[in-house]
Parts: sequence; C-alpha cells; structure tokens
Amino acid sequence: MILSRNLISLSQTKQAHARIIVSGLAGKASLMGHILSFLATFPSSPFDYSLSIYRTIKNPNVFASNNMIRCFAKSDLPLQSLVLYSSVLRNCVRPNNYSFTFLLQACSKGLGLVEGVQVHGHVLKLGFGEDVYVRNALIHLYSSCCRTESSKQVFDESPHHCDVVTWNAMLAGFARDGQVSVVQKLFDEMPERDVISWNTMLMAYVHNGKLGEALECFKRMRESGLVPDEATLVTMLSASAQLCLLEHGQSIHSIIDSLSLPMTISIGTALLDMYAKCGCIEQSRLLFENMPRRDVSTWNVMICGLASHGLGKDALTLFERFLNEGLHPMNVTFVGVLNACSRAGLVKEGRHYFQMMTDSYGIEPEMEHYGCMVDLLGRAGLVFEAIKVIESMAISPDPVLWAMVLCACRIHGLAELGEKIGNRLIELDPTYDGHYVQLASIYANSRKWEDVVRVRRLMAERNTSKVAGWSLIEARGKVHRFVAGHREHEQSLEIQKMLEIIETRLAAAGYVPNVSPVLHDIGEEEKENAIKVHSERLAIAFGLLVTGPGSCIRIVKNLRVCWDCHEVTKMISRVFEREIIVRDGSRFHHFKEGKCSCLDYW
Repeated sequence: MILSRNLISLSQTKQAHARIIVSGLAGKASLMGHILSFLATFPSSPFDYSLSIYRTIKNPNVFASNNMIRCFAKSDLPLQSLVLYSSVLRNCVRPNNYSFTFLLQACSKGLGLVEGVQVHGHVLKLGFGEDVYVRNALIHLYSSCCRTESSKQVFDESPHHCDVVTWNAMLAGFARDGQVSVVQKLFDEMPERDVISWNTMLMAYVHNGKLGEALECFKRMRESGLVPDEATLVTMLSASAQLCLLEHGQSIHSIIDSLSLPMTISIGTALLDMYAKCGCIEQSRLLFENMPRRDVSTWNVMICGLASHGLGKDALTLFERFLNEGLHPMNVTFVGVLNACSRAGLVKEGRHYFQMMTDSYGIEPEMEHYGCMVDLLGRAGLVFEAIKVIESMAISPDPVLWAMVLCACRIHGLAELGEKIGNRLIELDPTYDGHYVQLASIYANSRKWEDVVRVRRLMAERNTSKVAGWSLIEARGKVHRFVAGHREHEQSLEIQKMLEIIETRLAAAGYVPNVSPVLHDIGEEEKENAIKVHSERLAIAFGLLVTGPGSCIRIVKNLRVCWDCHEVTKMISRVFEREIIVRDGSRFHHFKEGKCSCLDYW
C-alpha cells in the first residue's frame, strides 16, 4: 500500500492506518514509520496517537524514531524527546542529521539550553557539525535561549556551510537581543536575501524604535523586486501607526488589496491600529465591523483606539458587546476600558470596571490599571481619593503615579500639596525633567517667581534639561519635523509669514493669548512671542501652506498640548475652515468648527 502525500487530514490518516490493520500489514515497520511521518507534519501533532503507533513497532528504525522525536518536539513536553533519543541509542540505532535537527527543535521549544548543549556534543562526536540543517537548528537553539554569542560561534566555525536560512537565524537571534547595528551589518553582508531576511531587518528596526530606517528599508525591499508577505505588511503598518503616517499606511493598505491578500486577523488588526493611530477612527470602526474574523487582540485594539480618541462611552459600549459575545477580557482589555473612562471623565464607570476586573475575572491590577484610576480621579478633581488608591496598592507604586497626582494638583490649584509631592518626586528621580517642569508650573501659577528660578537652576545643576517639544506632519510624501522656536525648515520664511497671517486673523476673531504655560518672570509681550513658536503652531502653519483648501491637517506631537495652543487650534479650525487632528503625548484632539473632541477635558 502506498500512502499519498495528499492525505493531509488526521481523519484520512486514521483511515489509512485502519486499512493497513485490516490488510494484516500492521507489523510492517516501514508502513508504520510512514504513518508517523504524516502525523509529524501536522501543525498540532496528535501526540498520544503517535506514541501508541510508535510503541507497536517491534524494532523501530531511525526513520520511525526521527518522526516520533519530531512529534515529541511539537508536543507540550518537547524535552521528553531526549528520553526517546536515549532509548534509540541503547537499541544501537545510529542517529542521522534529521535526528539532531528534530532534537534541537525540541530543545529550542522547551528552552532546554543544558540539554541542547549535550546534543551539540553528540553532533560534533558523530560528525554532523558541518551539516547545514543541523547548524541552522543549533543557531536557532542558542538564539532562543538568548545565547547569541554561542550562535555566532556556531556560525563562524563553518562559514562556507551556510544557506539563507542560516543567515536568517543569525539575524533573528541578534534582532531578538536588540542588537540592531549587528543585524544591519549581517544583513548588508548576506550573499542573498529572501522575504524572511527583509522581514527580520524591518522588525528589528520597528521593535527598537528606528522607524525612519524601517521606512527606508521597506523602500529598498520594494525596489529589489521581492513581493512582501503578510509579516512584512503587518510590520510596516505598525511603523506607519507609530509615526502617524496616514499616507504611508494607506499605501500599505493598497498593496494588501493589490496582492489580493485575505483579511486575516493579523492584517485586519494591524489596519485597525494604523487607522486609529493616524486619526481615522471612523475608518477603524468600518474595518472592524467588516472583518470576517476577530480575536481578543482585535477587540482590544478597537477599544483602546476609541479610548484614545476620547470616545469613552463608545469604548464602553463596545466592551459590553465584547462580553456579550462570550469573550474573556485580558489585562490590556481593562487598560483600554479604564483609559476610556479616564479620557471621558466617567468616574462612576471607572470604579465599576476596576472592581469588575478583580471580582469577576480575577485579574490582579497592574501598574497601568492603577495609573488609569489615578489619572481618572485626578482629572476629575478627586485628588485625595487618587492618593488613597496609590497608598492602598498591593505593589510598590511607580513614581509616574505620583507625577499624575502632581499634574492634578497643578490643574486644580492645589499648590501646597503639589509643592510637597513635586519636591518628593525630585528626590526620588532627580534625572526626570517632567517633575521639575510641573513643580515650576505650580509655582508660576502662584506667581512665586523666585521658586520658579530655584527649580530651573536645580535642573541646570543636575544637567536635567526640559525635553524640547516637536511636531510631525506628513506632506508631499515626506515627514516634516518642527521643533519649538526653530527656523531651520526649508520653507521657514513662508511659515513665518503664514504665522503672521494666522495671528492677524485670530486677533480679528477675538483671540487673546493665555501665557500661563511660559514659566518665566518676563513681560507679557515676550511670553506671547514664546508661545507663538510652539512646534504644533509651526506645523499647522506649514500644513495651511502645503495642503489644499478644506483638507484635513494631521499632526503628531511628543508632548501634551498646552492650553493656549489648544485654544488657538480651535480658533484656526473655525477661522480657516479646516479640520485639524493632533495626536499629542496622551490622546487625540479633533478640532473642527472651533471645537475640540476632548470638550476641553484633557
């Protein structure tokens, strides 16, 4: 009887096994070995069934044993394959290169470094050290166990016994270790590259925040003629989302459509995330509703996206729908839910879901959950309740939580409490500039200029300078970066003229500057000039210059938008009849017709 490779399902394999038994051929070791080989190829191998077949073979040869080792490697007990390997040796069956490839795969899955080193010894002893498949498995083992130097040693021992898989394994190991410069050097030295090589390089860039390099690498990949796969496109959607590059994200979406790729959960979720983080929350909603399949991560992305856009009630409605579909929330689900409550000022709901998380789902609050609750209560003016939450935490509080309370003190005018917390935070973390800035702001609001000077002098003495505000805008196929007060852009003169036009038209509309964000005891006119050149204003002026009438202007900002810039942007949206979407350090602001989606609660 000849088994066809078209037998791909478990039920068909069992039918073939039954026919072998009925035909009286169950004693044929070669046939049983082939049955095992089919079972070993299934993504989730039916381990107990495979083992029962293996035990019926009187004297299993290396072929049958290798396939059983492979089944062990895919099971929940991968390191048990070593026990089988030992019995194979005791039965005087000589292992071959496939034996070691499957054994090393098992060690990689089980993170069995000690066992893997022992197998490596057998590899060298039996003369398989230059077999490319075994070498690839060894490199993967050491990389999986975070021993990249050992991987490199295996790689360097026989540089002529390598294929593209060997190089890719090395790239993946160093990428996992965060050594981007090493990955880049290896990538440049590769004699040939496949899609996996490019994907690994792209993921190394994106996971380590080198997003500009990722965009350039993707451009080179496209120029090389290689067709991107799902992993490539998901990675590039992530880069587009992080940089808020809508045009680039839309181009990736077009590639997905042109390749007729199916809307898998991974692609759909990445598209949702990209559109949400690029300010197109309605497009995210449309995609979400039209996805053929969703998993928990898809729901999490949609809930978090709605929360970041200030659509708190919509996020909670979606969460209730999530529960009604019988899905089980995760830690990150409740981060999105509590963040939604915080952004929309839904104190009662926030308390309810925080309690639900622990009582109904047994999820112990983590730092992010406590952070959402402290932020929610602090924004709502319940500062002392926020302090109680911190003091009752089961884990040691992060200074960031006290920084949230400090911010709440500034917003709600609790100068004495803010001064106490601010000074304590500076003692705990003297290197973080934000604590100094918040404390100086509290002093400035109280017009305690000597204390403002003292705090700023303390910053200078400790080499802690305030992080410069910057804003990004995508236009004409490029990303333009503006820093507060800088005039280095190639169209700086036109931008300054546009700023003057904005100032004139806003003044005619009744705009009066709010100079409270300027922490200096200087004249009002000087303060007004200081806030005029905040980075988002430069970016908006540039956007008005380079986009057509009625076009939406989209901006990404690294810091929280100041009160005056928030008011100015609202007025610009009305006076210039433009929709302006700003993603600042914590949320989205949709400015339209003189109003903001945050309803001035941020």
